[in-house]
Amino acid sequence: MLTTAPATPCTCFRLRKLSRLMSQRYDRRLAIAGLNINQYSLLRRAGIEPRAIGELAREMGMDRTTLTRDLKPLAAAGWVDIAAGEDARRRVVKVTAAGRRAIAKAKPLWREAQDEIEGLIGDTGTQRLHRQLDAAIRQLQTGDAA
Repeated sequence: MLTTAPATPCTCFRLRKLSRLMSQRYDRRLAIAGLNINQYSLLRRAGIEPRAIGELAREMGMDRTTLTRDLKPLAAAGWVDIAAGEDARRRVVKVTAAGRRAIAKAKPLWREAQDEIEGLIGDTGTQRLHRQLDAAIRQLQTGDAA
């Protein structure tokens, strides 16, 4: 039996719960391609062009050490190469041909999960959620740290 958790004023708790519920839906679909949603997102972002780890970390909203740890299984699978950049301190992530094949295999599975969520939330609800999340991200990225 489903029970409703007590209401909480904590925005972080609510967002993390929503994130877990959504991630579970994407992960179930993407498992067929041997990926989870975090790995798929990393491959998609890194696949745009070779990216410095710091740049990719900022785009993903992650710290460099977490990103480096999350890239290790992708490198072990042969889906990304991590090499020295213009100077020895800069590391660059590049999606390999095998990584591009993994993205191609996973993309329709991601679309299924996306369609499922949009079906549950509704088109208007999804668009409203995206606008609210985008606005909150912009505000938190540009706002003064207290």
